[in-house]
Amino acid sequence: MTTKAQRQHLIRELLASREIGSQAQLVALLGEHAVDVTQATVSRDLDELGVAKMRTAGRTVYAVPETDAPETLPTNTLRRVFGDWVLAVESSQNIVVLRTPPGSAHVVAAAIDRSDLDGVIGTVAGDDTLLIVAAEPPGGAVVADHCRELADL
Repeated sequence: MTTKAQRQHLIRELLASREIGSQAQLVALLGEHAVDVTQATVSRDLDELGVAKMRTAGRTVYAVPETDAPETLPTNTLRRVFGDWVLAVESSQNIVVLRTPPGSAHVVAAAIDRSDLDGVIGTVAGDDTLLIVAAEPPGGAVVADHCRELADL
């Protein structure tokens, strides 16, 4: 089951990565990510997120307003993302593997990329698996332990 925060985060990600012109289209895309919602729920989410329609290249599409978000993601926000999305953590040398629900790895990768998670060189996200390349030192085991702590695993 997806929480409201997870759903709204996914909506932001979808709107940032695609041109979406209708709530029905957004409902369908959420369904592809295993998020079953009604048009009324999407309408409320869009309102709460401050999403507006804008004209681009002759089409009207939804757009998330720019925010004055801090450059670095706060630790409590990273902890919330990990707690909501990370299912498992494993490591091997300087690689950490995180498992997420299908279609969610990019959400966690984006949060890590915007954080100051110590020892992380970079991330690569697939559908439900995310790789973190850890610096040496501290190495994958230390970064994995920190990820488990953030995810409360």
